[in-house]
Amino acid sequence: MRQLRIPSFLHDVFGKKQSVASILAILLFGGALTAALYYRFPELTGHLPAWRSTLAILLIFDVFAGCIANFTASTSNFYAARKTNRVIFIAIHVHIVLIALLLNTNIWHSLGIWAYTIIGAFIVNSLIGKHSQLFVAGLLLSIGLGCIPMLPGITPYMLIIGVLFLMKVLFSFAVDHYGKATHNTIEKV
Repeated sequence: MRQLRIPSFLHDVFGKKQSVASILAILLFGGALTAALYYRFPELTGHLPAWRSTLAILLIFDVFAGCIANFTASTSNFYAARKTNRVIFIAIHVHIVLIALLLNTNIWHSLGIWAYTIIGAFIVNSLIGKHSQLFVAGLLLSIGLGCIPMLPGITPYMLIIGVLFLMKVLFSFAVDHYGKATHNTIEKV
C-alpha cells in the first residue's frame, strides 16, 4: 500500500506515515457514522445554537474517526515510542463530557463513562510490555460495553458516542497493538 508522509502537526492523529487506504477508512468511518447519527437522531442538535451544534458534531466525528485511527500501526507505533505523549493524550480526552455539555444531555452518564474510561486507560497503559495488557484491556472494555447500555435513561445517541469513546481511549489507544513499546528504542519527539 502506498504510504503518505504525514505533516508533523498531524502526527498525533495519523503517526508519521499512513496508507492512503487507512486515511480514507478513518475519515469515511468518522464522517459516515457522524452523518448517520445526525440523520437518525435529528433531536441531537435541533434545539441548539449553530456554534454548539457544530462543535458537538466535530467532537463526535473526532471520537468516531479516532476510534479507527488508533488501531493503525502508524498511530499505535507513534505513541508506543512516546510514553509521555500517550499519558497526555489519555488525560486530555474529555470529549464525552464536552459533547454532553454541548448537547445538554446525559451529563452525569457522560461523567461516569469518562471516569471509567480514563481510569481504565491508565490501568491498561501501565501494563504496556506485559502479556496481560490485552487481556486486561479486553476485560475492562467488556465490562464497560456491558454496563453502559444499562445506564438508566441514557439517550441512544449518547449510548453510541459513549461506547465508541470507551473503545477509542481504553482499547484502541491505550493498548500497544503492535508491541513496539517493548521493541523500539524510545524516539525523541
